[in-house]
Amino acid sequence: MNITFCCTDTKAEPWLQGLRAALPDARVDVWRPGTPQADHAVVWAPPQQFLDEQSGLKALFNIGAGVDALLRLRLPPGAMVVRLDDAGMSVQMAEYVCHAVIRHFREFDGYEADVKAGKWSYRKPRDRRDFPVGVMGLGVLGERVAKALRMFEFPVHGWSRSAKAIEGVSTHSGEAGFDTFLSNSRVLVNLLPLTADTQDILNRKTLSRLQPGGYLVNVARGAHLVEDDLLALLDSGHLAGATLDVFRTEPLPAGHPFWQHPKITVTPHTSARTLRDESIAQIAGKIRAVEAGQPIAGVVDTARGY
Repeated sequence: MNITFCCTDTKAEPWLQGLRAALPDARVDVWRPGTPQADHAVVWAPPQQFLDEQSGLKALFNIGAGVDALLRLRLPPGAMVVRLDDAGMSVQMAEYVCHAVIRHFREFDGYEADVKAGKWSYRKPRDRRDFPVGVMGLGVLGERVAKALRMFEFPVHGWSRSAKAIEGVSTHSGEAGFDTFLSNSRVLVNLLPLTADTQDILNRKTLSRLQPGGYLVNVARGAHLVEDDLLALLDSGHLAGATLDVFRTEPLPAGHPFWQHPKITVTPHTSARTLRDESIAQIAGKIRAVEAGQPIAGVVDTARGY
């Protein structure tokens, strides 16, 4: 069995060592133009040439949860696209989102500004019932985030394309439930996959439906957000602020208005990083299952985009 590794901007050797240890009967090499055909590929942002040359692949294992960049390419016919199910990402995402929501709710950003100015300040405690949180996207990561927020006793709403039930979370689904979900949310957390249907979904129309003083946390993809619409709603006062971890152009360009806007917190796409050891163990297990003719989790429906 031959496995090829083609991950842009990723140090290959630790991945090769881990995959070889987990799959001792397999040959694991870095892809280079003209290299022999492989059975499986471990990828992140591969070039089109790689996919054209490796036309006989059984499966492409993406070392991240999001596969939107991969699906924009011309894929080998018949090859499965497989995403990571979790591999340590969901707990990181729950940490990040809870931190962002609590920082806003407890006004820690305001306290931080006061401390920098040498001011000892006091703010009246807020009521959690006035800060319902809406989680868009209830996959593995979204469900974990929704459950974590419930631990802090926030009212939590969830929205997904198809109906789901999560204990303690008011769930909404489909186009019919979208407006109700938004109007019941003051803090909006975006964890949707990026597809043709969800691109630009965070726009003036949808964000205006949040309760007054709304707050946005975007940890999915930058292309979900219409940037000028967010800026307009922040400047009008309808939105109180935003925490953004993903952007249309990454790294975020110097001079971009998000850098200096007083109501926006920027982080460098770090909400949930790929954990190499956990990912290797999961990918190796799935490769063994595919070779044994067994079903695996995480197979992407390329028509739906996730």
